[in-house]
Amino acid sequence: METRKDRMAHPYTPQVDDYVVWRRTGGMVDEGWVYFVDDEYITIETGVKDKPNCEYTRQERHKKIHTLVVCHPRFYNQLEYIKNRRPNEPTGYQTEYSI
Repeated sequence: METRKDRMAHPYTPQVDDYVVWRRTGGMVDEGWVYFVDDEYITIETGVKDKPNCEYTRQERHKKIHTLVVCHPRFYNQLEYIKNRRPNEPTGYQTEYSI
């Protein structure tokens, strides 16, 4: 089993659906799911809450409010990978159309 020390020896590249802890310089700590990944930055979802009903909207398409924190690549060394929520088994699309 890979230990935290083993993981820290290799540079971490964040992926969508990874759960990370960001221990920043100065003692601030954020944790949550990687929500978006780009070459310039990632976002980490640190909170989700129900959206209040709006009297002006007929159909609410978005039911939740997501709180996101931006993390730039120069800070990836401060991220600790905990786990992911990607399924271990391929989806039907991947199985059916795999080469």
